[in-house]
Amino acid sequence: MKIAILSRSSYIYSTNRLIEEARKRDHRVIVVDPLKCNLVMEKNEPGIHVVKHKLERVDAIIPRIGSSITHYGSALIRQFEMMNVFTTLSSNALLRSRDKLRSMQLLSRESIDFPKTFYTNMNSSLEAEEILDFVDGTPIVLKVLEGTQGVGVMLLETKMAAVSVIQAMHSLHAKVMVQEYIEEAGGKDLRVFVVNNKVVGAMERSGKEGDFRSNLHRGGSAIGAKLTPDEKNIAITACRAMGLQVAGVDMLRSKRGPLILEMNSSPGLEGIEEATGTNIAESIIKYTEHGARTQSTTKINRYKG
Repeated sequence: MKIAILSRSSYIYSTNRLIEEARKRDHRVIVVDPLKCNLVMEKNEPGIHVVKHKLERVDAIIPRIGSSITHYGSALIRQFEMMNVFTTLSSNALLRSRDKLRSMQLLSRESIDFPKTFYTNMNSSLEAEEILDFVDGTPIVLKVLEGTQGVGVMLLETKMAAVSVIQAMHSLHAKVMVQEYIEEAGGKDLRVFVVNNKVVGAMERSGKEGDFRSNLHRGGSAIGAKLTPDEKNIAITACRAMGLQVAGVDMLRSKRGPLILEMNSSPGLEGIEEATGTNIAESIIKYTEHGARTQSTTKINRYKG
């Protein structure tokens, strides 16, 4: 099987691990930089050129799309979908996962719990104090809608600070959400790794001293975590709601049960493999094999019919 990993570099830990595991299973692997891809549209013959050369047919792709190129990355994945190439991440699921507001709306529809969240048109006549009332007052967490890895996330502990920042964001017409702060989580969260509707690994992350954000990119630490059946079920249900087959689900342990924080469609492998000792990359390659073969069989049967 020929697999293309859409990634900026083969030297990135996650990309390198996927290459290693794919080659162990005798697959041909190429790394394709999304920013070097050009999309060619012709009647009944969509194609992709890498710089000036046409990309040869591949059986499957594993997208590793950075947040800064979400929309172009989605268009690139869609081109592969039009070419009937199996992908571990659909174009629509990528867009849904990168839009924090849309994610919350989809999770809410599926009765999945998350911190109480407020979002308003920046031209709204609501005062900052009224917004705080919707999330039961301070402290609050303020999130920029398209931030990643903890960037654009602020903990505002006093009413004065919260009102000041909300007013500043309104004046800048920034797209932000205001969320209740879950104090009992103690600056810790869970990263649950789901592949093909199965939990394949989980770790508990703690923020560095003085920082409530637990992202490993921001200096946090992690250890392997044992999940309750409820936590596993919620992580899997959240992925189904988002249409994600490979995802990192971030959640908090709260007094009222597990709360979903965020869905990551291109989760890193380094932290969770080190914390759990689990071969997550192998699980992704096995899912890629299964998905590509199933899609190929479906096409053959449709043709015969």
